[in-house]
Amino acid sequence: MAQITRLQELFYEVKIGEVMTRKVIQVTPQTPMSEIRKLLREHRISGIPVMQDGRLEGIISIEDLIKTLAESAMDATAGERMTRNPVTLRQNEPVVVAINHFATLGYGRFLVVDEKGQMVGIVTRGDIIEGLLKKMEVEYHEEEIRRYRVSHIFEDVVSDRTSIVLRYNILARDFKHAGEASSNIKLILTRLGAPLEVVRRAAVATYEAEMNIILHTTEGGEIVAEIQPGRLILRAVDRGPGIPDIAKAMQPGFSTAAEWIRELGFGAGMGLSNIQRCANEMKLESPGQKYTLLEAIFYFNGKKEESTPRGETEKKKPIES
Repeated sequence: MAQITRLQELFYEVKIGEVMTRKVIQVTPQTPMSEIRKLLREHRISGIPVMQDGRLEGIISIEDLIKTLAESAMDATAGERMTRNPVTLRQNEPVVVAINHFATLGYGRFLVVDEKGQMVGIVTRGDIIEGLLKKMEVEYHEEEIRRYRVSHIFEDVVSDRTSIVLRYNILARDFKHAGEASSNIKLILTRLGAPLEVVRRAAVATYEAEMNIILHTTEGGEIVAEIQPGRLILRAVDRGPGIPDIAKAMQPGFSTAAEWIRELGFGAGMGLSNIQRCANEMKLESPGQKYTLLEAIFYFNGKKEESTPRGETEKKKPIES
């Protein structure tokens, strides 16, 4: 599957009206071509719209000027030499429409009109490039500001123990929303400034835990991510059924997945071992084989810090149905 870049997404998100040039030099049908020649040269533009009483009559392009020069007809007027009924674009159309027009028609510029057909600007390839670059620059700085603000939460909050707790309800067989919890946790960890290598491992482990709840439980469960200074504690608890043999379940390739799960491409028996491989610490329990509690810890510097609160983490009870 081809990957879509942010730039390609912007092709469909940004409107032509956001990147076009609004201040457009205009001439009338009576303007002589000799004057238009000066305007094109002085302003370094490749086309000028021809307007009459607020109506778009046509456009004079470099090509039109060259033909006029070749025919020694510089005394002619814009109305005599202009291209009538020029192709126009609407300001509320996405930039991708303009890109397609440039690619298929080969023009150097397009006039832009509003919903009433009134000219509101002109757009060139350069306008699109400049507009998209500015958009990406703004997004970059906004993301940096968000990341800076979020990453200083632990410094700005004064308490004996500060943590951020994220809770996600996971429904059994809910493939439509599969992966949302892991994606959200990955985004928040990134904005908090967690090491990218840790973020990637945590995202993989969360996804595996999320899919286990979706595939192997009868009533779903919950994923809780507790972010503390220096570490992430990930807990996944379901409403059953439990796991009869924890040791077997931890063996790579061991699976009790139903046939329908295997037909979907899951159930290879690698989920728990993948979580164990990604986490710095992992614990799996199934009290009375009634429900399952998974806990995985990720240290941001790769090892447990002395400042990390000691003692066993609080054991979670099964979710009340």
